[in-house]
Amino acid sequence: MKIDVSKNGLEYLDNICNDERLNVWHLCLLLAITRLAYRQNEGRIIRVSRSKLMKMSHIDTIPTYHKYFKQLQNFGYIKYIPSYHPGYRSTIELL
Repeated sequence: MKIDVSKNGLEYLDNICNDERLNVWHLCLLLAITRLAYRQNEGRIIRVSRSKLMKMSHIDTIPTYHKYFKQLQNFGYIKYIPSYHPGYRSTIELL
């Protein structure tokens, strides 16, 4: 099910809060991604950087970040589109 965070914020929060697979680190990352979406006035496609997401989610180690970020992809919450160009940021699509 695809959710537009800008229009259905409460439904989005209900879905993530009711998912027993998610722990505090997943929620911190999702909160950071959602916060970036609102800052960028985006509902679905968010421009991100690892360092910014780590800082906003209070995750201090890269292995921890990658573990939970990958799990969010596997659980179907986000789709990560990497950018290999130094002038363009990678993007995340909220699913």
